[in-house]
Amino acid sequence: MLPATILIVDDNKSVLLSLELLLEKEFGRIETVSRPDRILSAIGRHKVDLVLLDMNFSAGVNSGNEGLYWLQRIREVEPGLPVVMLTAYGDVDLAVKSLKRGAADFVLKPWDNENLIGKIKSALRDRRMPALPVGGGAASGSPAMVIGHSPAMMNVVNMVAKVAKTDANILIYGENGTGKEMLAREIHRLSLRSHRAMMNVDMGAVSEALFESELFGHEKGAFTDARECRTGKFEAADGSTLFLDELGNLSLPMQAKLLVALQNREISRLGSNRKIKVDIRLISATNRNLREMVGQSLFREDLFYRINTIEIEIPPLRRRREDITLFAEYFLKKYAVMYRRPGMTIHPQALKKLEEHDWPGNIRELQYTVEKAVILADKSIIRASDITLHPGGMSVSAGATSLAEVERQTIMAAITRHDGNLTAAAAQLGVSRQTLYNKLKRFNL
Repeated sequence: MLPATILIVDDNKSVLLSLELLLEKEFGRIETVSRPDRILSAIGRHKVDLVLLDMNFSAGVNSGNEGLYWLQRIREVEPGLPVVMLTAYGDVDLAVKSLKRGAADFVLKPWDNENLIGKIKSALRDRRMPALPVGGGAASGSPAMVIGHSPAMMNVVNMVAKVAKTDANILIYGENGTGKEMLAREIHRLSLRSHRAMMNVDMGAVSEALFESELFGHEKGAFTDARECRTGKFEAADGSTLFLDELGNLSLPMQAKLLVALQNREISRLGSNRKIKVDIRLISATNRNLREMVGQSLFREDLFYRINTIEIEIPPLRRRREDITLFAEYFLKKYAVMYRRPGMTIHPQALKKLEEHDWPGNIRELQYTVEKAVILADKSIIRASDITLHPGGMSVSAGATSLAEVERQTIMAAITRHDGNLTAAAAQLGVSRQTLYNKLKRFNL
């Protein structure tokens, strides 16, 4: 049981009673009010940790404006208090509007008990941890991703709100660094399967020889070095979401095996004839044009239509420049804490320089650029001269090489900043002295 106080606000007393009986088994204290004008006094009186707020109170009214009004009042009084909205109408635009105005999540009536409890627990965790930006990493159940406020991303939010609670297969398109995996995790977080961890596989890192073992598992002795049984990602994702990243890298034989598993919804471990039924929700992602690959006979047409019931494209950062400042300020706060540089700010001219860059490496490139600026800035304000941009941007397609070079430069900058003092440099980088030694050896520094 979590030691948290939940305030439920609904004008239907049957709903209040049902929710109280459900939630009192999971949380330390449950408070209920049937009139929204009592919300603020209840929050002050009971030290509430989360509000479960209905969107409509007046008879015959289903616009949701009452719920949005009280959401705003709650945020004025307690900006950090998570609010989960309840609505019986499933209005997508209304749900998106509530999220844009600061709601932690929304739940449709009639609710699924496990899903509702999972969303409340997730929102409570979010209160203790800052939200992660697109392009970062997060475990299932992690805080919601930072979306941005550009029209292009609002279209993505609209689509996610429509499809998250279905089991439709989703194909996410986007350039490297736009945050495809993070969006997949957000869809899973909002889904009815969020009580179980999402499984993910980087298909670009799976060799043809290990493909079946990785996805379907194997029995002991199935091949050389198979010293024990292994559960594959399909089996591990049973009842949850399976995310296949960089799907365009699959060879045709690998595509054929994947198609059979998806069609039959069953797999067999290597070395076994036993069929194992699997219930998965598939989300795939790629930075390649699969339609063109189908036309070039590089990707199976039947597999293409199997995986993309719904297509979502994440626009590159250059098509949503309104979001650049939001992400820059997020990364500034993150790395100011990491590198122990409190009070760091960024000059308007520096922000203008960031906004005018095309960002071929997208949010990932922006992240490393801000990190480097935080390390190298001589003062507590990052000026335009502290921002290092390359005309061609970061070569994200170079993969680990580019990331390794960024890491090498960051290490060198920290060592230079501390005049060769490795202990101080390691402390700034947030690693142990031994880890720093290992990295110096790796980069031949």
